[in-house]
Amino acid sequence: MALLRTSEKSGAVFIRTDQLDGETDWKLKLTVPATQNLSSDQDLLTINAFVYAEAPQKDIHSFVGNFRLTDERGQITEIPLSADNALWANTVVASGNATGVIIYTGRETRSVMNTNAPTGKVGLLDLEINRLTKVLFAAVIVLSLVLMILKGFGGPWFRYFFRFVLLFSYIIPISLRVNLDMGKLAYSWFIQKDKEIPGTLVRCSTIPEELGRITYLLSDKTGTLTQNEMVFKRLHLGTVSFGPDSMDEVQLHLKTAFGQAPAEASQAKAKLRRSVVTRVMEAVKALGICHNVTPVYEESDTGGEQRVYQAASPDEVALVAWTESVGFSLVFRDLNSMRLQTPTESTLNCVILQVFPFTSETKRMGIIVREEETDTIVFYMKGADVVMQSIVQFNDWLEEECDNMAREGLRTLVVAKKVLTKEQYLDFESRLSQARLSVHDRAVKVQTVIESLERDMELLCLTGVEDKLQNDVRNTLEMLRNAGIKIWMLTGDKLETATCIAKSSRLVARNQDIYTFKDIKNRNEAHLELNAFRRKSDSALIIKGESLETCLQYYEHEFVELACQCPAVVVCRCSPTQKAEVVRLLKTHIKKRTCAVGDGGNDVSMIQEADVGIGIQGKEGQQASLAADFSLTQFSHLAKLILVHGRNSYKRSASLSQFIMHRGLIITTMQAVFSSVFYFASVSLYQGFLMVGYATVYTNFPVFSLVLDKDVPSHIALTYPELYKDLTKGRSLTFKTFCMWVLISIYQGGIIMYGALLLFESEFLHIVSISFTALILTELVMVALTVRTWHRLMILAELLSLAIYVVSLVVLKDYFDPVFLTTWQFAWKVLAITLVSCVPLFVIKYIRSKFSPPVYVKVK
Repeated sequence: MALLRTSEKSGAVFIRTDQLDGETDWKLKLTVPATQNLSSDQDLLTINAFVYAEAPQKDIHSFVGNFRLTDERGQITEIPLSADNALWANTVVASGNATGVIIYTGRETRSVMNTNAPTGKVGLLDLEINRLTKVLFAAVIVLSLVLMILKGFGGPWFRYFFRFVLLFSYIIPISLRVNLDMGKLAYSWFIQKDKEIPGTLVRCSTIPEELGRITYLLSDKTGTLTQNEMVFKRLHLGTVSFGPDSMDEVQLHLKTAFGQAPAEASQAKAKLRRSVVTRVMEAVKALGICHNVTPVYEESDTGGEQRVYQAASPDEVALVAWTESVGFSLVFRDLNSMRLQTPTESTLNCVILQVFPFTSETKRMGIIVREEETDTIVFYMKGADVVMQSIVQFNDWLEEECDNMAREGLRTLVVAKKVLTKEQYLDFESRLSQARLSVHDRAVKVQTVIESLERDMELLCLTGVEDKLQNDVRNTLEMLRNAGIKIWMLTGDKLETATCIAKSSRLVARNQDIYTFKDIKNRNEAHLELNAFRRKSDSALIIKGESLETCLQYYEHEFVELACQCPAVVVCRCSPTQKAEVVRLLKTHIKKRTCAVGDGGNDVSMIQEADVGIGIQGKEGQQASLAADFSLTQFSHLAKLILVHGRNSYKRSASLSQFIMHRGLIITTMQAVFSSVFYFASVSLYQGFLMVGYATVYTNFPVFSLVLDKDVPSHIALTYPELYKDLTKGRSLTFKTFCMWVLISIYQGGIIMYGALLLFESEFLHIVSISFTALILTELVMVALTVRTWHRLMILAELLSLAIYVVSLVVLKDYFDPVFLTTWQFAWKVLAITLVSCVPLFVIKYIRSKFSPPVYVKVK
């Protein structure tokens, strides 16, 4: 929507864009002056106006359009429209009312164009189970074919063949899908109810087992490893530096500077070398004026008014809050003016002539103001040192001090100014207006005009702002690293700051060598640098996004192979698209499970691309949290989510899957033995309810109770994160463990069936009674042998299933012989068969636990 009118007289309106770009700060939007000056909204229906808008595109930060108004005399007024005059769909008006003309609808809106079709994530365990299910299906066909061959192909053989297929279809674990999905819901519930990680949400309940298979963790920096809470730490003027301990000196200098008489002030601005007092005053004044911050007054708890600053960047809020702390306060701002209060309680009024907002391309912001007291026009600018070094006048300290601050982990901004004459400004304004009316290449033409002013600017100061680390980040990263998880940091910040945060957060160990990948532009440079890097493969790698892109263009496989050997990787100056590309590379080349962690809208593509996406609910809004599979309130909760809940989910699902397969295999083995003994008859061993009840009321409760099992307590899993390394190898569910369960099923099924045939004396009904009872008891005993840590609900499930079966023996008189069930013959035969089927397995398990125990048993 193109904004035409608002309820505010100034023609401004604040909007919230957290659902569009993930940023929680309010954005200032402006109306078209010609329509804002109309007496009422109804007048919009009577004017003769035309709006030109560019073709729909994805970029939410840019818009090119024109508003053309023809008045009653036929005069045409043309006004340029930019992103400042546009309200996108899915944004919320935070103050006042807004009226405008709709430009884009439906699929043409920015929000829809930036939405990717969500892709369903399938866990590795599900894929492994699918492969095993295919093997079981093949086993059904082969077994049916073998019995058919032995029976002979006489008569309606195809009918007998399909009857065998139906009889052996219990091998295929149809109930496994239901049990697994119920298990996943249980794991999700356990995660959300964990009191040690409060506020955690599971938004995708299909992949909790993936948390137990992670090899690569890719993390954002700002807001994820750091708090996105900016604190002003340092002000450097070239010859003097002010830190947290010397801010009171800044306050004194300011009082001295603003307390001077006008005559004294003019003398201070003579050609003599300026004193520290004047330079401090100029620096603080620039920081107090050069920004896009708006003061908002809210009612405080005590009943008075409280001043709160709103801006698109927390860095700017930190700078303005600091100027207030030293006595130079921003008290009012609208579209055309701002009012500041000095330490001497006097007021400094400025008329805002132009504002050039910060963009990721320019990496700087500027403002042109006219001070009402002196009628001086000043152009202030602040930005990244990379771009500002070529804009400011020659100096010998800026680059060195920027590096020093970056080593301390501070985010740096260079501040400069330029005094303009009226003639200079009027010439600039006319050229700028002409450029803004251009329809083609408007942004380039406007930037060219602005850059004509950005020459020989006077360097005022260098500022350092600290982004605090999240709580317990160091311990969490150390635990994850000890667990065998390789951690990559992907950030849009500059190389020096990213390096510093990597060190301070212990992402890179203290004694770890660091290899900084040089800037490369072409194939030859990439080849040389990769050769140099190959000799330092045991070092942590730090690389810029541009160099990464060049490497991937020419030597994708070689670079990924080398990078994956590094203990840690930091990619700085990284765009959202590049973050997703890095995740895609790891998935394609390494075939390992990846996890992406982020907190802002720029991390959404990375989170959606990873096998497991985790969103942190931070200051950058809810977009990452809403797009993620798991949502956390802080980074430190990641350790328990992965090392404890990931471990339990994977181990439990692996046990549950294999046990349900065993349950189908054992009864199929019995059916095969029965058919073979009775001349390959395609007749069911158990009729009616017994087959239905076997997989449901008789065994389902104990088998499903395995979702409560755990091999080690939570505190041990966190104390010894090295236990996690075994999980990433996927040894809990492999063809080897599957074959072991197949052999167990064949052994137990054969023992139960042959034992029942050997021990029965007269009636066929006795075979059913003996074999089915032994089968149920064997299943209950096998669950007990599989359990590693007992839970009261597990015991209840075992007793409940046993009780249900005992009641069935009494009730289902058509399936069992009540008289035979009460005899000693029935009891000892069932007991003997059950012991022979289970005791050898118990002995083997006991011997193995003594002579070759798993790692977790040694720790316990």
